[in-house]
Amino acid sequence: MSIEMNRRSVLRTAVGVAGAASMAPLLSACGSGSAVKSGANTKKGVTSAVPAYTANTSVKPDIPSVSFANGAVTDPGFLTYPANPVATVTGKPGSGGSYTAVTPLWGAVPQAGNSFYTAVNAALGASLTMHPADGNTFNTAITTLTAAKKLPDWVQLPTWWNQTFNTGELAATQLADLTPYLAGDKVKDYPNLAAIPTGAWKCGVWDDKLYGIPSFSSGTSFAGMTYYRQDVFEAKGISASEVTSAADLMALGKELTSASAGVWAFDDVWTYLQPAFGIANKFWIKDGKLAHKYDQPEFLEALDWHYQLAKSGSVHPDALAGKNSDAKARFYAGKVLIEGDGTGAWNLADDQAGKAASKAYRRGAFPLFAADGKSTPSIYLGTSTSFVSYLNAKLSPAQIKECLAIANYLAAPWGSAEYTLINYGVEGTDYTMVGGVPTFTSEGQKSVQQQTFPFLATCQEVISNPGADQLTKDYTAWNTATAKYAYKSVFWNMNITVPARYSTADAAQAVEDTVKDVYHGIKPVSAFQEAVSTWKKNGGTTLVEWYQTNVMDKYGTDQ
Repeated sequence: MSIEMNRRSVLRTAVGVAGAASMAPLLSACGSGSAVKSGANTKKGVTSAVPAYTANTSVKPDIPSVSFANGAVTDPGFLTYPANPVATVTGKPGSGGSYTAVTPLWGAVPQAGNSFYTAVNAALGASLTMHPADGNTFNTAITTLTAAKKLPDWVQLPTWWNQTFNTGELAATQLADLTPYLAGDKVKDYPNLAAIPTGAWKCGVWDDKLYGIPSFSSGTSFAGMTYYRQDVFEAKGISASEVTSAADLMALGKELTSASAGVWAFDDVWTYLQPAFGIANKFWIKDGKLAHKYDQPEFLEALDWHYQLAKSGSVHPDALAGKNSDAKARFYAGKVLIEGDGTGAWNLADDQAGKAASKAYRRGAFPLFAADGKSTPSIYLGTSTSFVSYLNAKLSPAQIKECLAIANYLAAPWGSAEYTLINYGVEGTDYTMVGGVPTFTSEGQKSVQQQTFPFLATCQEVISNPGADQLTKDYTAWNTATAKYAYKSVFWNMNITVPARYSTADAAQAVEDTVKDVYHGIKPVSAFQEAVSTWKKNGGTTLVEWYQTNVMDKYGTDQ
């Protein structure tokens, strides 16, 4: 059964290449001095540059989006794939132009000129020559092109590579300014682009001008959650909703663990349990001033709790040893019953793999709770997208308009006729309908499933797992229940160029290594405090001061 590659699955693939730090909200560290464009934006400038949002109603979801006062908008849910996909674009968007596009690809490169490419170009009315590049070395390849000023007509620049590409400066010199074509109500000429969440567009704004087109955007982008084996819990008469504090979770861990039977309650949960303790994404505001998360009392509290967890005997020995490659197998086999993971872990492929190990398998996620059991839960919103494509500044206004019309086609709603072609190809050649689900043929697996066009533009993410209705209902229910507690983290969706001299302090790798040793029970919490002290002396304090002076004081903390 096929599953289109969505933002969550793309991120899970990319994170293995770029590292977990790359999934943090967009705080790009690039540039090398005053000659480099800052990339920072004013609130007024961003508001003027981004397109006006207009929801697309051409495809009706089974589980509609829910909007909250805090700005969170849940991704819609679909239980079935539309039997008769509707067309959202009239005629062919292109006018015969020819363009080259370079996108990252984690997988086998499709054969050039294959039937899928031919079919898409015929529908577009233009020649879009795709050049997928190895995602593992993509940053190096693009850096070479930018240095030589030989960028293709259209290129995908993932946001976590902004430092490598120096995107802030690149925008001002080699990328097309899309503000005159898309800002405000001008986007009405491209209704599918208008339906992309506003937050995602902000990720492509540099120096108060819109340059980027988002892909795989979400209205509720959470880093991940703390999962549990719902089928096992139910068999034991345990309800996850009974866990309303960190103390409850610790006690549950002891109850579930039986080392003699080869069962431990926990795998690693540090990364995705942090919201329970109120840990900020990177910065927080203390007495009106910017402060780093390492200075949060909650950070120490969380580390101390995890250190105790590691020493409690409730964590699988391989997890404590950092052997994460087998984490999924441990979870499927029931050797661990609670794990932390990204949102991309909750999908059809996981459900199928779990059921292959245990027919009763059902993944669940703990309802959001506050560690003290008293405070109102909270969770920060992640960046609205990590994938932004750009057009070459050398294109003429007519060519830019043609590419935007093509982008509008590519961004058609999930389940539409355009979406079906771009994501599954031609029926009978690239896919067939099996049980109401588009399923790749051998040809489609080679040419379509690797994905290329969606890295140029896509609609808002949806939650859909055809054939696994309960999974989709579980996920959308958790997402909606969680979204009401969401808040925008400091510098949410802001593009910030940090001078290269601060890059080491910005990464803080030595501190993160110590954090890992603490939550694995190898080092005491005092080792973390010592590491932070050293980090501050070696640039950490100066880094925070730079953000305070050059970003917060000038531009605020939210755009």
